[in-house]
Formats: sequence, C-alpha cells, structure tokens
Amino acid sequence: MLQEENIYNLIPREEVKPPKPARYTSKFKQMAREERQEGKSGYKTMGQAKVPVPTTDNFLKKHSKEPKLPPREHVFAGEPFTYPDADRRRPPVPHKEDKPLMGLRTTKNFITNNAVGNIMSVPKKPDKNFVDTRGGDKWPLDPSGLEPKFIHKKDFGQTPGYLVKRNKEVIRAQEEYEAYIAEHFRRGAMKQLSEAERQVILAGLKANWEEIHHQYQGLSVVTDTVPKKNRKERMEAEMKQLERDIETIEKHKVIYIAN
Repeated sequence: MLQEENIYNLIPREEVKPPKPARYTSKFKQMAREERQEGKSGYKTMGQAKVPVPTTDNFLKKHSKEPKLPPREHVFAGEPFTYPDADRRRPPVPHKEDKPLMGLRTTKNFITNNAVGNIMSVPKKPDKNFVDTRGGDKWPLDPSGLEPKFIHKKDFGQTPGYLVKRNKEVIRAQEEYEAYIAEHFRRGAMKQLSEAERQVILAGLKANWEEIHHQYQGLSVVTDTVPKKNRKERMEAEMKQLERDIETIEKHKVIYIAN
C-alpha cells in the first residue's frame, strides 16, 4: 500500500488549452478569384429571367404552380359544351311519362319488299381457302402462293421499263463511240487492225507462250539457288503476260491502232 501512494495529483492543475493556430490562407487566393471572375458577366448568355418579380402582396401560394383548367367562359365563349360525336348519337330514351304516337299505319308491303331485295341482291362470294390436312385445317388461298397471281398483272410478259432505258443508254453509248472512231479515221489518227494481221499476232503470241512453256518444263524441280528461283519467277511472269495478251486479242474482234 505504501508503494502505491502518490502526492503529485493532490492539488488539481488548471487545464491550459493551447492557442489555436491561425487559419491558412493562400497568397494566391485573391489572384485566383480575380482570374475566375474575368470571363464572367451577369446575364450575358440568356439575359435576365423574364419572370414576375415577387412582391409582398403577390407571394408564392400553395398549389399555385400546379396546372389548372382554363375558365369555362374562355374555352367555350358562352356556348354549351358538346361532344364531337353529338350529331351521330341516337336520340335519348323516352321518358316514362311520354306518350307514344298511336294509330300510325304504313302502306309498305314488307313481303314484296323483302322478296325484291333478295332477288336483286348480289350473292356473297365465298372466301378462297385450301385445306392441307385431313382434319380440315383451312388457310387463305391468296397469300399462300399456290394460286398464280403474277400472270394476271397488266405488265406480265412485257420488258421492264428499267431494261428498256438501259438498252437505250447502251445504244446511245455505242453510237457515240462509233462517231468518235469515225472522226479519228477521218483525221487519219487511227487505223483498224485487219483480221489477217490479228490472226498473225495471235499465232505469234501463242508460239512465244509454247516456247517459254517448253523451257519452263525443263527447269529443275528443286530451286535451291537464287538464279534458279529468279529464272522460274521470270518465266512465270512472262507466261502470265502472254496469257493476258492472248485473252485480250481473242475477246475483241475489232482492234484499233493509234498512229
């Protein structure tokens, strides 16, 4: 017990609060505020709001912002309200105190009128259906595609308009091309290759292709050196070029040569 005794806390000490440090203020605060306000102007974009200025006698009241129906006299201008289909409605049910008209007779012969109406009436055409199962399941025939409908059109078997237009354009282009060729023939700037000359050129190209192809078949199967590879690629390119030339001359029967 004697060791736990302490006299330091016998007299209470007055609590001293440390002074609060001054609040940090940046030295660039004023400069940043001025830069922020440089590009701003009051009401510059949209202008001042066109709203009534609130006053003490016209303050905001409850439910005043909710939508309301316009006054009756403003909508109907003194006329009673009527529905748009009022003229097509049937008359109201008679009142219980109303007395019906008695003693009315008609001279209409309903039997004769019904007979004449049935005789003059056009019979109703039955719907075209088809049955596809033994259970009697029927379907409309027109949209099924089983009945030929296209052959009954007015333009069936006729050339479409776009093809007629296209043929006219092709004929006009051919006439313009022939006129262009005739003009160059008249000037002497072009000449037509004769059929004999065309056959001679075609035979020469084929002979050249045969010769190169014969040499190509004699090449070594293994292209292990650069010269062998280059020679093979060169001969393949020459044969492809000759094939394109032969195809062009065989495809075009009429060939013009510019001087």
